[in-house]
Amino acid sequence: MSPRNIEKDLLMREERKKFILDSAVQVIATKGIGSTHMNDIAAAASISIGNLYHYFKSKDEIYAELLYMTQTDYGLFVTAASQMPGNAIDKLRYICSTWLSISTNWAFTILIQTARTTESIPLEIRNAVTERFTANLQPVAAIMKEGQESGHILDGEDPLELAFYFVSLIQGLTLQRAPGIEVRITPKTESIIRLFQVGFKK
Repeated sequence: MSPRNIEKDLLMREERKKFILDSAVQVIATKGIGSTHMNDIAAAASISIGNLYHYFKSKDEIYAELLYMTQTDYGLFVTAASQMPGNAIDKLRYICSTWLSISTNWAFTILIQTARTTESIPLEIRNAVTERFTANLQPVAAIMKEGQESGHILDGEDPLELAFYFVSLIQGLTLQRAPGIEVRITPKTESIIRLFQVGFKK
């Protein structure tokens, strides 16, 4: 097999794995990792159970990779936001509005919180999730610090603490949008931003 074909096959395999992981998100978030079986994930991905085992050895492997993918993608998102042109308010507004606009983010939030609080989850996975969560606060903390220095964000508070409050707030709001138990209130980005904003500077 030529190197080009090998590369193409590897790319297709990774794309297929990502599709399976994306398909597994809501199943695991809704049923819980303990009640989810490989058959459930195969059905969600519309593939046979044998084909699923071709890509993943176990449910735990799927869960670990799903958590890694979710948190890594989020980390890239907030890092890119921190490097955007514009002031700190613009950047926080972008993070908040983008996150709240994705209707399925409730499932990702549940996955992460479940991984951190469920004793049956292997300790190494729980620790890795917490470490990635903490690392992903850094780009948001940088935005908060930038805003404090420019006079846009409330001063006198630790930027990392402000980042923690901001992220916890918007992620918590997504939990209210789980299918069947939605709170019929639409979160307003500007109302959230004002909690951290000194004034309405542009």
